Amino acid sequence: MSTTTIRLPDDLKEKVSRAAKRAGTTSHNFILEAIAEKTELTEQRNNFLSVTESRYAAIAASGRTIPWADMQRYLKDKVAGKKVNRPAAKKLAR
Repeated sequence: MSTTTIRLPDDLKEKVSRAAKRAGTTSHNFILEAIAEKTELTEQRNNFLSVTESRYAAIAASGRTIPWADMQRYLKDKVAGKKVNRPAAKKLAR
């Protein structure tokens, strides 16, 4: 395990100390958990952005998509347990 030094403003250090105490942990562990949580959220966001960019590129290349109103109806019916066919993609209006 490596060591990293961070400098915290006094007010933030005090907030971390109070929050850690309320959470029943040490300031050190609280900071580690916060860094791990922020890292995970950033990775999830980057993955989400990558997927959306890829899907948008596919839509742009094909020129076809499913209108939102059609997809909403499909999803509502599917959640309600109805047997429904997935709506067909249509040419984008330009």
